[in-house]
Amino acid sequence: MDLLAPESGFLDAPVVTDPSRVDADVAILGVPHGTPYPRPGTTAGCAEAPAAVRARAHRLARFRGHHDFDLDGPMLPLDSVPRLVDAGDVPGDPADGVGNSGRAAAAVAAILESGVVPVCIGGDDSVPIPILRAFDGHGPITVLQVDAHLDFRDEVDGVREGYSSPMRRASEMSHVARIVQVGLRGVGSARASDVDDARDAGNLLVTTRELRERGVGAVLALLAPNERIFLSFDCDGLDPSIMPAVSAPSPGGVTYEQATALLSGIGPRVVGAAFTEYVPALDRDGISALVVTRLIITLLSGLGH
Repeated sequence: MDLLAPESGFLDAPVVTDPSRVDADVAILGVPHGTPYPRPGTTAGCAEAPAAVRARAHRLARFRGHHDFDLDGPMLPLDSVPRLVDAGDVPGDPADGVGNSGRAAAAVAAILESGVVPVCIGGDDSVPIPILRAFDGHGPITVLQVDAHLDFRDEVDGVREGYSSPMRRASEMSHVARIVQVGLRGVGSARASDVDDARDAGNLLVTTRELRERGVGAVLALLAPNERIFLSFDCDGLDPSIMPAVSAPSPGGVTYEQATALLSGIGPRVVGAAFTEYVPALDRDGISALVVTRLIITLLSGLGH
């Protein structure tokens, strides 16, 4: 299956749209479309996120190799590890949840079979479901979720694979050993019974208050040195003062410094990632696209260590 070529690769990386022919350490993959609800609302705008993030990354590409004070070293030099390619976008249809899911899982599975780490740009928070399914045969993995919301509904409006359910579906996958959820706060679709179900499934729930009081180091201590980690990063996990262009903002979120410390701390243990719920139409000054780009850069830099 050939993927859709973007106007330019992430950070102007080479574009290889046949996922079975990717020869690199990391492949950026756009997954614009997931499984829609009958009333998707603002999340429909998440489909524009891969293009918007690539456009913002293009502006930073000329600084590759320049000193990055956040990383205390050069920013992803062209000749350094990890070697980066852009695999393009999974083709999709806003109304075809089943087809979108199948195509996304197939693309990620092909990338994994090439021995490459997929870093995906969604799309709403339903897209981690097929991405995680592609890891069947590549487990066990631990899912580290950054999100304001629990995402543990069994169904909403009869839809079982929408953006309120990715952690419920992940908990049912035999290759997912456990789930650590960080950044929880406020109110969302989760009911008291969903919280009980998540805890009964063995999920570790860390609120933003606990993160603030205990620090990022305490969260990293929950992850064993040999765990293989999939990062599911819903952008509304960040405080909206940092990341305003999301479909469901909630005050009091994870700070940028906490997020980058968390991503740097998981480093070479990462086997894949998905960044979701960024809505470019709400990004009036482009700051949210810059935040997503910088988070991906931070993650990639850790993979090279």
